[in-house]
Amino acid sequence: MNNRFFKILVLSLCFYCPLQSFAWGMYGHRIVGEIAESYLSKKAKKEIRKILGNESLAMASNWADFIKSDTSYRYLDTWHYVNFKKGLNCADFSAVLSVDTSVNAYTKINFLAGELKRQTLTNETKQMYLRLLIHFVGDIHQPLHVSPEGTTGGNDIKVTWFSQASNLHRVWDSHLVEYQQLSYTEHVKAINHTTRAQRDLLQNQPLCEWLFESYTLAQVLHDEITTPNPRLGYEYNFKHVATMNDQLLKGGVRLAGMLNEIFR
Repeated sequence: MNNRFFKILVLSLCFYCPLQSFAWGMYGHRIVGEIAESYLSKKAKKEIRKILGNESLAMASNWADFIKSDTSYRYLDTWHYVNFKKGLNCADFSAVLSVDTSVNAYTKINFLAGELKRQTLTNETKQMYLRLLIHFVGDIHQPLHVSPEGTTGGNDIKVTWFSQASNLHRVWDSHLVEYQQLSYTEHVKAINHTTRAQRDLLQNQPLCEWLFESYTLAQVLHDEITTPNPRLGYEYNFKHVATMNDQLLKGGVRLAGMLNEIFR
């Protein structure tokens, strides 16, 4: 096998396999991006177009997962999630975040938002940072990306999704979204119905509240699995589909608010 063919094979396998560990999976991230695009200000749309060209937020949203095929981007792995001690209340949570300097989704979302306001960045750097920000805001609205420490975000909780061997993290990454049998644009049309008052409320909530919501949900999702390798299917979908849709919608609305603030 020649060297060039081997590299192509490795890259092909990387693009085929990662869906099992992507937050929200490809469709979920596109849903968040598409919703965000619908609430961008004129100024934000103009500035984002300068950076991304004809690439939509939906299409840009999965770049941070696609580049996992390139080992030079391995340093970004811990930017996709953030873990906290179990049992924190809202006050404890805010206190922990106020002194957090570790490399995680919280600190890096703040970093990226700050950097994108700088006028001195090259367009290439802006493009990378914007794609990352779009993705990581989506990530933290998948509850199991803001999990209690020691839980591995549900990756260690083995389940059976209908007849397929899986784990709890993957259920929330992709199985639930894909089970709805909708394209990402159809899914957006089905759930993207908000009032101005609802959007204002969501967009005025600080990042720590977004995280606390997901953290609280993550603890519930972990704790309700009480038997080894449970079979999840129709009932689990019925119980959690509204929460999934709510998190996707919140992610899109809040992302739009953040981008409007950055590019005002």
